[in-house]
Amino acid sequence: MAHPGFFQRQAHARRNTGLLVFLFLSAVILITLAVCLVGYLVTRSETSSLPFHHWLLSSHGLITAGVVVGLIGTGSLVRWADLADGGERVARMVGARLIDPDTRDPDERKLRNIVEEMAIASGVPVPQLYVMDQEAGINAFVAGYTPGEAVMVVTHGALAQLTRDELQGVVGHEFSHILNGDMRINVRLIALLAGILMIGQIGGFLVRASFHRGSRSNRDNRAQAGLGAVGLALLVIGYVGVFFGRLIQAAVSRQRELLADASSVQFTRNPEGIGGALFKIGLHGGYLESTSHASDMNHMCFGEATRMTFSALLASHPPIEERIQKIQPGLLARLRSRLRDTHPSAELSPSVTAQPQATRLGDIARQVYEPVRAASMSPIARAAPVPARSLSQQVGTVSQDSERYATRFLEQLPATFRTLLYTRAGAVQLCYALLIGHLPREEQKAQLALLPEHPVLGPQPELLAKLLPTLASLGEGVRFPALELAMPALRKLDPEERRTLIANVRRLAAADQKISLFELALTSFLARHLERQAGQAVPVRYRAYKPALPAIRKLLSLMAKAGSRTQDEANTLYREAISGFMTWREEEAPGVEKVTMRQLQEALTALNRLSPLLKPAVIDACAHCVSHDGQVEPREYELMRLIADQLDCPMPPL
Repeated sequence: MAHPGFFQRQAHARRNTGLLVFLFLSAVILITLAVCLVGYLVTRSETSSLPFHHWLLSSHGLITAGVVVGLIGTGSLVRWADLADGGERVARMVGARLIDPDTRDPDERKLRNIVEEMAIASGVPVPQLYVMDQEAGINAFVAGYTPGEAVMVVTHGALAQLTRDELQGVVGHEFSHILNGDMRINVRLIALLAGILMIGQIGGFLVRASFHRGSRSNRDNRAQAGLGAVGLALLVIGYVGVFFGRLIQAAVSRQRELLADASSVQFTRNPEGIGGALFKIGLHGGYLESTSHASDMNHMCFGEATRMTFSALLASHPPIEERIQKIQPGLLARLRSRLRDTHPSAELSPSVTAQPQATRLGDIARQVYEPVRAASMSPIARAAPVPARSLSQQVGTVSQDSERYATRFLEQLPATFRTLLYTRAGAVQLCYALLIGHLPREEQKAQLALLPEHPVLGPQPELLAKLLPTLASLGEGVRFPALELAMPALRKLDPEERRTLIANVRRLAAADQKISLFELALTSFLARHLERQAGQAVPVRYRAYKPALPAIRKLLSLMAKAGSRTQDEANTLYREAISGFMTWREEEAPGVEKVTMRQLQEALTALNRLSPLLKPAVIDACAHCVSHDGQVEPREYELMRLIADQLDCPMPPL
């Protein structure tokens, strides 16, 4: 049974891109007409007294319109290309500082612990963490194109003023944006707005130029005045562009913020956490004062990032009072009551009267996370004669079990082991330890001798000696969560070091002349998240299964072999799994195909280009292969994690 919370909202986020393009084109048309009107008034005497609609079709009108569209398009394309690197570029744009994975600051460590718990519970790599040191307001945002390459940015005010529960509520809200696909449209909206706002920026430049430009004659004065008038007109039109930009932000953002609040309650099961954070924003504010990009980022932030007029129309977030009331009716009154003894009543804003009929955020959460019924079941759930436990239903969710698992996992890690994962050298040695941990000591030394010497990337026996015992004592289930904890440190490697690490890992994996499923999963995971194109968006190419059927057959052939003990069992399992995607005559019953590791990589790359609504069936079919016997072994789960990761589908621990 497909899970609507993740896959349907991923598809909805992609459809929102179409809405965004429509609104953008509408704004471009209106701005172009406004600029053409200015051009018409300036050149009217030179083109006789043509009506405006005739002037638009004249050479003057067409050139003016072409220049305006070209400027807007150029501005958007330049910013689009500038943001191609995803979340890290956005963080640098606002002047945020990367939090070192092994930071000693208590507030930063508190944030890292919360984010690690949420990442392990939801099955995504730990995001890169940044802090805006100069911002005293309470705010946060996430940016990136895929869940596996997200970055999270928080203000210093959020770290200093929020309790752990409140900060956890904010992190849960931001993780919802990661899992729902909101980040992609948020980053693209920045690029589109840059083009819309360019006309106003040009107008401001012309106005300033007219004041600073020296003049020597009356003719020069007239030219200077004309330049200033045109600049002033463009500046006014620029404010119209700002209006439309704000309107676009509001159109795509408000409902998503309520859904993210709902998800935070779902993730943390603590409505007072996110409610308290929102209440403190109402008291102390969340505006970004030190960056010139506050208006660009407004739709991405946890709360409003900039002051604005007509906030009821143009605000990208619902009012604080409304958000708190929808979390839980009466919560606002309780929060105000707790602060009444320490704050004057006049300061206890926001203040509204509780609405008994207000929609509970839990109701929204149930609508978001309630599984769809049989009508929207995936093909494998409908067609397979052996019922499969649907793992796709768990993709993109955080359950109480996964939260407890994440907490227990972090608690049982020795302090030295965990600290090493936050350093570049320790994270690199973890990758090597995961590959050689099962070997006898002499074979470990022999394989490590294959690696070239390097201060960071070369084998370091003293660090391996601290990692290997913990990996052995905690068992196979610790491998992927530990690797996710190490990802922020691995991302600190420069591009050349990343390439060398991936080459070293592949050299160790191939040392015994064969590749195990875990070795495949590890090398694929590192390549997926550390190679140059890691942070870039993956466009949809397939909107039906038929064009992607060769890739599906390769993948399910491997999964059927992994989940069976005999060739006959593998063929039967394969036919059950593939039956949701194709039909055949009895005498032409398909069997498993031979699959090389290269073919598997190519198949996963192709399947990542499926429409989000088509991916649940692939996840379900793979799940049927590994769970048909009623249990999922660690190696089978790691294979499922590999597939889910390559398809950009965050899978929590089972």
